[in-house]
Amino acid sequence: MQQVEQAWAGIDAGKSHHHLVVIDSEGRRLLSRRLSNDEPELTAAITAVLARAEKVTWAIDLADGPAALAITLLLERGQRVLYLPGVAVNRIAGAYRGEGKTDAKDAAVIADQARMRRDLRELHLDDTLLAELRMLTAHRADLAADRTRTINRLRIRLLGIFPALERALDFTNRGPLVLISQFQTPAALIAIGREELERWLRERRVRHANKLATAAIEAAEAQHVRVPGEAMAGELVGRLAATVIDLDRQLTELDKLIADRFHRHHHAKVITSMVGIGDLLGAEFLAATGGSLEGFASADHLAGYAGLAPTPRDSGRRVGNLHRPKRYNRQLQRVFYTSALISIQRSPASKSFYERKRAQGKRHGQAVLALARRRVNVLWAMLRDDRPYEEGQPLTALAA
Repeated sequence: MQQVEQAWAGIDAGKSHHHLVVIDSEGRRLLSRRLSNDEPELTAAITAVLARAEKVTWAIDLADGPAALAITLLLERGQRVLYLPGVAVNRIAGAYRGEGKTDAKDAAVIADQARMRRDLRELHLDDTLLAELRMLTAHRADLAADRTRTINRLRIRLLGIFPALERALDFTNRGPLVLISQFQTPAALIAIGREELERWLRERRVRHANKLATAAIEAAEAQHVRVPGEAMAGELVGRLAATVIDLDRQLTELDKLIADRFHRHHHAKVITSMVGIGDLLGAEFLAATGGSLEGFASADHLAGYAGLAPTPRDSGRRVGNLHRPKRYNRQLQRVFYTSALISIQRSPASKSFYERKRAQGKRHGQAVLALARRRVNVLWAMLRDDRPYEEGQPLTALAA
């Protein structure tokens, strides 16, 4: 079998199986194969592809998860692997012949795009620290989302039987959750009384036990009717409250793990020296950027990746028409936007910049985005020079 000089391999990744298509410089298919997501079969396929071409450029539509094994096997063999997001594959596929959608067609589209484009992000083998930070921050985001959903379900259940208590308590705090895990109905609260309830809360180290007990008893005294299904709804509310308390415990333990891993990174001190960025946001920054600025040619490039740089929508005589981008790393944008909000309260330089934008007529959200964009430049310069943040200088000077 004749070996070609250059080939492009596209992988349409799936949970249990991947589809591999290899094309040459003319776009002709050299190989099309369905592969199990197992090391022996993937290794054999990689060896077969390398035997067909002197040089192979690989592309895949997932950067982690089910594709992690295939990517690791390729990178450990020194192969160049590009990333083409699945959303982009779906949009581009319509420009290719045929209306049908198959794994083989998607893999061929991925390979062809890798052959033609020069702007695809190249994947690199993460060290253990970055891999752990990615997993920990992603797991924390899932737990935080589970916590929010559970609190919403708790509120809905409680609203159906005891609306006054649902309105009086803030279930994002531990105290109300501890209370509601044991007392969910007006009758139960009236039976224990305010003083005994306060003592019960203090034994469980609930802050402001007196205020919480007073609010709960006042809500109970305002309702004398028992709603049908109250007992079962109360039991469900108690279970949901216990779930939220357990999620809070998991999040606390997870935050300690994230902080421990984050502070092992050589950029940790520089990143957290910037007002508004703590251990969690710093860890998310490292997870989103790969731990360095090597993948970004400039601060503008990093801002674009974070969705903080406007993109043009010009046509004909319409020029200067800018709009917010739709494709960007939402984790990275959250890091800069959240840290900008915090810095307004804690940093005179950030507050001055924000107030100047507000004076120019920008809305609150626009001013925060502008501040977040400026902070990208500042953090870029800090990491470039390995220099901690120094409060007291204008943001423009720090970003130089």
